[in-house]
Amino acid sequence: MKTIYFEDLGEVAYQSAWDYQERLLKDNLNIKSEWYSTQNTVTHYNLNTKHHLLFCSHPHVYTLGKSGHMENLLVNDTRLKELNVSFFKTNRGGDITYHGPGQIVGYPILDLEHFVTDLGKYMRNLEEVMIRMLADYGIVAGRLQGSTGVWLDADMPGKARKICAMGVRCSRWVTMHGFALNVNTDLKYFDYIVPCGIADKTVTSMQKELGNEVDEAEVKIKLIEKMEEVFEAEILTPLLKLK
Repeated sequence: MKTIYFEDLGEVAYQSAWDYQERLLKDNLNIKSEWYSTQNTVTHYNLNTKHHLLFCSHPHVYTLGKSGHMENLLVNDTRLKELNVSFFKTNRGGDITYHGPGQIVGYPILDLEHFVTDLGKYMRNLEEVMIRMLADYGIVAGRLQGSTGVWLDADMPGKARKICAMGVRCSRWVTMHGFALNVNTDLKYFDYIVPCGIADKTVTSMQKELGNEVDEAEVKIKLIEKMEEVFEAEILTPLLKLK
C-alpha cells in the first residue's frame, strides 16, 4: 500500500503553488538520482521517494500549456487587467485553461515508478477518480476520445461539455500539475479563452449541472476516497482540517 501525503493549501497564488510543486518534485528527483547512482541493479522497490497530493484554489488566472497556442487567449493585456485575471505560460501539457474561486485544483506529485510507468494510464486513472466522484452526485461523466479531462455527454454532438480539465508534467516518472474540477466556478471566465484549445465544446460545473451550490469540503473528501481506490494508496490527511 502506497502512502500519499495530503495538504489543503486553500486559496493560493498560482506562482506560489507552482514553486511549491517544483520544490517537491526536485526533492524526489534528488532522491532518485542519489539512489540510482549507488545501485548495482535498477530497482524501485526500496526507493524512498515521497508522494504528495495538494488541493487548492487560485485567484483568477489563465494558464497556457507548453504545447498551447496564444491565439486561444481571446483578450489582450488591458482586458486581462480589467478582469483582474493573471496569465502564465507553464511547463505542463495541454493548451489554455482557467483557474479561479469555486474550483478544486489538485496537484499530485507522485513517483509513478511506485504506481504505473505509463503516463497515459496515469491520466486515465486521474479521469477515473473524477468519474467515480461525480457519480456519487448523480452526474454521469466520461471521456472524450482524443482529449484528456472529464466530460459530460461526450458522445452527443453539440452537447459535450468539460467539467474537469487536466494537464501534467512528468520528469523521471515524477509528476506535477494535475486537474482542475469546476465545482462552483463562475463559468463566464471561460468566455475569454478557447478552453483547452477546443472551439466547438463548452464547459460546465457541478453547480450548473445540479442546480445548486455544492459543498466543496465534501467534494474534497470524496475525491480523496476515490483517489485511494483508484491508485490503491493510503492518503494521510486530517480530514477535519479541510479548508
